Amino acid sequence: MAHDKQTPAPPGCSPEEWQARVDLAAAYRLVALFHWDDLVYTHISARVPGDGHAFLINPYGMMFEEITASSLVKVDLEGRKLDDSPYPVNPAGFTIHSAVHAARDDAQCVLHTHTLNGVAVSAQRDGVLPISQHSIFVLSSLAYHDYEGVALRDDEKPRLVNDLGTRNFLMLRNHGLLTVGRTIADAFQSMYFFEATCAIQVRAQAGGGGLTRISPEIIATAQAQAAQVTRGQGGNLAWPGLKRRLDRQLPGYDT
Repeated sequence: MAHDKQTPAPPGCSPEEWQARVDLAAAYRLVALFHWDDLVYTHISARVPGDGHAFLINPYGMMFEEITASSLVKVDLEGRKLDDSPYPVNPAGFTIHSAVHAARDDAQCVLHTHTLNGVAVSAQRDGVLPISQHSIFVLSSLAYHDYEGVALRDDEKPRLVNDLGTRNFLMLRNHGLLTVGRTIADAFQSMYFFEATCAIQVRAQAGGGGLTRISPEIIATAQAQAAQVTRGQGGNLAWPGLKRRLDRQLPGYDT
């Protein structure tokens, strides 16, 4: 099904929620396509449009390349199901996401990964280094959160939220990467740059030579540069093309 001929919303689902479901299912499949998934152990969550207390998340145990718009589960901030979905959810896996959604009205989407490159850099004391063009966009809005074990405890939430603040990239030390977006497309594009930054850093370090650092003055202009490059559209510039890629390689997400 081509992205511009999307299946209509089923009975009982508003067009706005269905669009969010389609885009979130696309994000899950793109994470699988880019090999950022970790079996079934990470999550992408999205706020249901028009309902600040309802969120969409993956059915627990389903591989990311299998997820469809209709299989996504609607939950509240506690991770409890709000619909009669036959699929299970993992409330513990929603701990990080619920904290960010609750604290940030602009957090329409929260994307979390455990990629090899991301975890490798998260284990480095100095974190992200200013050594690539990709890195300047990350460093202009980057925060860090220290590892406290598997994120299952509610008492970690205020510390995580405080560390994130108003930034859109969070490196969970010894754990992985997280991005926050005003749209699903923004969160995905941010993760693309975050992951690319980490991959470049690991490869550059493996080369064994000295690394050339980018000046703080250039990093300070990164967000303005990003707005210019994307024509003010953010992740929405690349999003239709990414969905066309899915139509060719992993179709069926919009069902």
